[in-house]
Amino acid sequence: MSVWLGILFFILAGFAFSAIGLGLSFLIHPRSKNRFKLETYECGLPTIGPTWVQFKTQYFTYALIFVIFDVEVLYLYPWAVSFTQLGFSGLVKMFIFIFILVLGLWYAWKEGALEWR
Repeated sequence: MSVWLGILFFILAGFAFSAIGLGLSFLIHPRSKNRFKLETYECGLPTIGPTWVQFKTQYFTYALIFVIFDVEVLYLYPWAVSFTQLGFSGLVKMFIFIFILVLGLWYAWKEGALEWR
């Protein structure tokens, strides 16, 4: 029961810190009567025409693939440092890991996710 009491304490402390932070920010935030501060775009020229900009989703796809392979490097570095202690089983596990990532890259390539349209 004491373990659950500690968990309850941390949950209550998290809610308390959140409530205190939100309350303090509400109390001390600057209150401006400036009508320009309430506009969406407060500096520069006002927009003319539709303000929504088309965004290519391929940027997100490339960023996501970059993050995946960046995380792969984070796993490869400690493996390379301790390669001699891991032995043959470590080598097999890393080949399985790389195979899964290459399989994902092959699937993305096959589906045309890497083609710029």
